[in-house]
Amino acid sequence: MITQDLFKISCNQGVTSDDSSCVSRFINDDTSGNGSTSLETDDAISNYTFSPGGSRYCLPVCDDANCKPSINQLFDSLEAGIKFYSEYGRLCGFTTRRSAEKTRDDTIVSKYVVCSRAGFNEKNELISDRNRKKGVRRRTVSGRCGCNAKIILKFVSNESYRVSVFVEGHNHNLVSKAGRHFLRANREMSYTSRNFMFDSMKVNIGASQSFSFMKELVGGFANVGSTVRDFRNFSRDLKQYVGERDAQMIIEKFKVKKESCESFYYAYDLDTEGHLTKLFWADSIARRNYELYGDAVSFDATFDTNKYNMVFCPFTGVDKHDRCVTFGFALLSKEDIPHFKWPFDHFLLAMGRNPVCIVTDQCPAMKQAIPMSFPATKHRLCMWHIMEKFPAKLGNFICKETALMENMKKYIWSSTIEPFEFERGWKAVLKEFKLEGNRWLWEMYAIRTSWIPAFFRDKPMFGLMRTTSRSESENNFFSQFHRQSDTLCEFYLRFESAMDKQRNETARLNEEGSSALPATVTGMFIEAEAAELYTRPIFYKVQEEMVASGYNMRIQSIGPLVDGIKCYQMKDVMLKDQVFEVKVGTNYAECSCKKFVMCGILCRHAFCALNHFEVVKLPRNLVLNRWSKNAENAPSILKLFGVSKDLAKMENVSLKQTNIWFNFQKYMNKAGVNIDKLNYVDKTIKQLSSDLGDDSYITKKAHLEMLMGPQPSEEITIHAPKACKNKGSGLKRFVSAREKAINKGNKRPRQCKLCLSTVHDARTCPGKNKACAEKDVEKACAKQDMEKARAEQDVEIEETDAD
Repeated sequence: MITQDLFKISCNQGVTSDDSSCVSRFINDDTSGNGSTSLETDDAISNYTFSPGGSRYCLPVCDDANCKPSINQLFDSLEAGIKFYSEYGRLCGFTTRRSAEKTRDDTIVSKYVVCSRAGFNEKNELISDRNRKKGVRRRTVSGRCGCNAKIILKFVSNESYRVSVFVEGHNHNLVSKAGRHFLRANREMSYTSRNFMFDSMKVNIGASQSFSFMKELVGGFANVGSTVRDFRNFSRDLKQYVGERDAQMIIEKFKVKKESCESFYYAYDLDTEGHLTKLFWADSIARRNYELYGDAVSFDATFDTNKYNMVFCPFTGVDKHDRCVTFGFALLSKEDIPHFKWPFDHFLLAMGRNPVCIVTDQCPAMKQAIPMSFPATKHRLCMWHIMEKFPAKLGNFICKETALMENMKKYIWSSTIEPFEFERGWKAVLKEFKLEGNRWLWEMYAIRTSWIPAFFRDKPMFGLMRTTSRSESENNFFSQFHRQSDTLCEFYLRFESAMDKQRNETARLNEEGSSALPATVTGMFIEAEAAELYTRPIFYKVQEEMVASGYNMRIQSIGPLVDGIKCYQMKDVMLKDQVFEVKVGTNYAECSCKKFVMCGILCRHAFCALNHFEVVKLPRNLVLNRWSKNAENAPSILKLFGVSKDLAKMENVSLKQTNIWFNFQKYMNKAGVNIDKLNYVDKTIKQLSSDLGDDSYITKKAHLEMLMGPQPSEEITIHAPKACKNKGSGLKRFVSAREKAINKGNKRPRQCKLCLSTVHDARTCPGKNKACAEKDVEKACAKQDMEKARAEQDVEIEETDAD
């Protein structure tokens, strides 16, 4: 209710409570009054008087005489006179338009302002759309009916004008009060409506939904001040404003961001014709996140984010809350080696160091581009994509009806076995199911060091990501904000909204973690300390290891104390009594399962040994900064802040507007449903409106420039991207047998209309003649029954008449 009142004040354009005072009456040009009738409605009272010639006129009636023009009425300027007559028409139910004018010495000496229904349209007007057939008339309506209502403004002196002619009567009905919000004069989108539409667009809400939300906020369609078509037209105007300057405007926007913040990085590349082909950017927060969490990166491309079909490629990692965090972003027109190498090179320039590990799918172009740009980075393939290919490569029966996959997964997914154990187990499974001759399996075995966890046990933080699921999750997140029809400017606006949402969620988790501690369950001293050091999601993982250390561990043997280090042999019940070697000291812990190396948190074996060694304080060297609550306190070489004066001024205006809305809502909360308080608020607002004077009118173009940024004044040097054809698109792509079978299964089979068989159709049906004969017999029988019933009915009628 508060928001409704708020929007009613800002959006209700010209629909005033005084409208009921304006009525209309029809009179004949003959004053005899013969043949007059009266029609009363809720909106107006109209008197119809018909002359012998049949002509009639409607005179608007307004109770406020100050709203009606009069002969010799003076105005300080021509615009003031035009605005006065337009306001008069708006109140009385008609719209006006500017018409002919006479000039003398570059001065307008006479100006006609007529009713919008003046004149006539040509009857044989043809459609001008080149896409339609020649000579086809436009299917449309015309509102012009030759209305003569008008005023003529004559120049007097000193830029003043007077009303020399005022024709009051209209030859058509005036718009009733119920429909006046559809008048063009009442349908101009206000500054507030445009901002609301623009803000809705940034979170992927379309024009129609924005209009529906606006209607609910202001309390009704009549209070919106525009129609859904106006909202759609404004969405169209945003795209037209960008037009062919799309690429140039996005680069200009990046230049402004670079000037306002030195840590903002961007780069772009053009083809020989000046069309944008590659774009990379990373803001200061993304670069700072890479400083903290950039040990493992997932890279994948997503489609349908813009009208040019450029692929969107975010660099994704894992933050301290075990959530997706984005380091950099790229838009590419192709998916080949040069196009992938280019963003990798600029990612390295922006971040200053190689990632430890990068996870991708089996894209051949990425496979060759990554070593060129990241020579010190280990390239890991997505395990999920490879495992998904097993049924297609080996067959559904052997994968689903046998124990093949169960036996395979024991060696493929395990991170606690050594490489030689995997190799021995792989060969044993292939021998058991007689798959030694399968070429694809041996190809996967040849690249085993790129996707099997057993080969990453000694690599720091390689256990964070084994699949591209982080990228898939990130792509799904961004898909909620983007549309396939987006320009690059629209794409970036929605992208910023997506990043704001992601970073706001991180801020919320930071606040929740600092204001409360999770409950402890084991009674270990180091558990309470871990709850203070680790973020909540990571602490729960650590807590699971602590709980398992007390229930699932068996100490098999304990070695002597050597240099403050004691060696334990631990038997893990959950892993079928597999034995692990753990070395612990007061500030030291190392386990042969390598969980701390791969994931950065201690394992259950280490916690069991530390507890037995009576360590009461969690060693700080075993708490990685990337998992701690205070991870952001680490030193940085980036300059994270700094805003230009112009940008700061725009942000201050936006902040001031937001604070005013918030304060108004606060006042409405205080008023509640108390009618006296609401009347006081209403009176105060009217007084405030009077003090502010006329609206600070801003043109649509100026407002578009404020929202989308200024258009390039010089010649366009960066042209919009050409339409891209991505990998897997088009009719010539390879379709697997599995996809063909799925498509065939989903397709509805064609049936014969005679016998419902799916083998043939009605033209080639073997029983076609028999079926046709049966239908003829059925028709003949039906005809006989109908004639018999009709004869019986005639007999009944005759008997009734005889009686």
